[in-house]
Amino acid sequence: MLPLPVDVRTLAGSFTLTGGTTIGADPACAGVARWLGEALSRPTGLPLPTTADPTIRLAVDPALHHEGYHLRVRPDRITITGGSPAGVFYGAQTLRQLLPPAIFRRAPVVSGPWTVPGVEISDRPRFGWRGCMLDVARHFMPVAGVLRLIDLLAVHKLNVLHLHLTDDQGWRVQIRRYPRLTKVGGWRHESMVGSRQHERFNGRPHGGYYSRDDIREIVAYAAERFVTVVPEIDLPGHTQAAIAAYPELGNNPDEPVRVSTRWGVSRRVLNVSDETVSFFRHVLDEVMELFPSRHIGIGGDECDKDEWRASPAARDRMRELGLRDADELQSWFVAQFQRHLSANGRTLFGWDEILEGDLPPGATVAAWRGPALAVAAARAGHDVVACWDSAAYLDYRQSDDPAEPVPVGTVLTVADVRAFDPEPAALPADLRHRVLGAQCNIWTEHADHPRAVDYLAFPRLSAFAEAVWSPAGQPPWQGFDQRLGEHLRRLDALGVEYRPPGGPQPWQRRPDAPGWPRTRTDRAAELAGLTRNVLPPADGTV
Repeated sequence: MLPLPVDVRTLAGSFTLTGGTTIGADPACAGVARWLGEALSRPTGLPLPTTADPTIRLAVDPALHHEGYHLRVRPDRITITGGSPAGVFYGAQTLRQLLPPAIFRRAPVVSGPWTVPGVEISDRPRFGWRGCMLDVARHFMPVAGVLRLIDLLAVHKLNVLHLHLTDDQGWRVQIRRYPRLTKVGGWRHESMVGSRQHERFNGRPHGGYYSRDDIREIVAYAAERFVTVVPEIDLPGHTQAAIAAYPELGNNPDEPVRVSTRWGVSRRVLNVSDETVSFFRHVLDEVMELFPSRHIGIGGDECDKDEWRASPAARDRMRELGLRDADELQSWFVAQFQRHLSANGRTLFGWDEILEGDLPPGATVAAWRGPALAVAAARAGHDVVACWDSAAYLDYRQSDDPAEPVPVGTVLTVADVRAFDPEPAALPADLRHRVLGAQCNIWTEHADHPRAVDYLAFPRLSAFAEAVWSPAGQPPWQGFDQRLGEHLRRLDALGVEYRPPGGPQPWQRRPDAPGWPRTRTDRAAELAGLTRNVLPPADGTV
């Protein structure tokens, strides 16, 4: 099984699904029963009706951890008890893994037998935030692809989908009040091919966005699978698409701007006028209408402040507010939305650059530049989602093999991801509650279709799922390699085009799109420069 449960005990005998198998549930988890009935019926062809005296029984027991479950398989009955409907759902996912891999098909391909070994499992997750960030701004993923990814997250007991909806290269969510955000900002004239250092372009327009109904569908579909969708509207940097749509948002409104066709960080940033703050409050109001999540992302990362330093209006704003520098101006800007979200019962979620300046406590920080940033965020009074690039950036190359498609970043293997520990060793014990959990990040500059996303994500996402669910310190991961090999058969049944253990298939390679591999020494030096405004110069600890 993967992720590995907390406690597994073998029992005598087994249970076989037959034409007489029935399903029943407490009213609280009736939705899980419907989902399980469909998930088991489609590949087996069995009717699996609902009855009052079922052979597969689902129930809620509030005495259990709210996402925990207890699964017992006897020859005559299967019972799944969860601390909440979510816990029951995770128990049902474990039940699927106890069946042959063909149970993950969408229609019958074998006739059985559909036998579950006798077992008793008690399980609960290590972390409450078990997420995956999907960048749909660089390359748009249609709704069907997003729904498929949600199913794959649910299979792995992940419970957060962080949608990176806006960036320099595209705006992907409909905002009724400002239609040009999608009409103009939703497409670009062409895209780079390969890493930006090579200056290659494909000459092909790219675009797309989610309508309000699309978002409602994604959010509802995810909720049925106990996945929370967290939106991200990036600001004040990574906003060239918005400025292209509404030039008055920029610092040079008379200068023509188009949606960026280049990867990397644009020098365009929002101006700091009251009108721009009001504009994005209105944007976030519509985002909050569509997304019921407690957390609302505002990005806050990689903000090039040169335009502010050169802008008389920005300098006037700093003098008016008594701010010392552009870092404090960014903190002031982000704080406007922190207060707005808080007034609406939401929590601001941003990348660790929001620590630059003096942001008031109470945000949730995605620590991507290393564990030291997680420690700094916790000490500053913020909750933390661990996602440092050295362990959780699934767009990074998977080996030194030059055949890896568009090899960028440092090497990040399956073993590296499985070794990820979201709790930094330097974090004091009294601050460990600040670590809500972790997420892996799938940036899509070099993944322009779902097959490419599959290759980047799997099987590393499977390893990540175990890192955030299973107990810490399982030496040596209790047969992880063997279990992952078996899990690949499930991914085959699910139609996932993962990276094979031996390297990419010929059709997964991209000889037309050169990359830019980095060594860990190179990356460490880059990060030292990127974190100089947050961390004191030292040995990487805080």
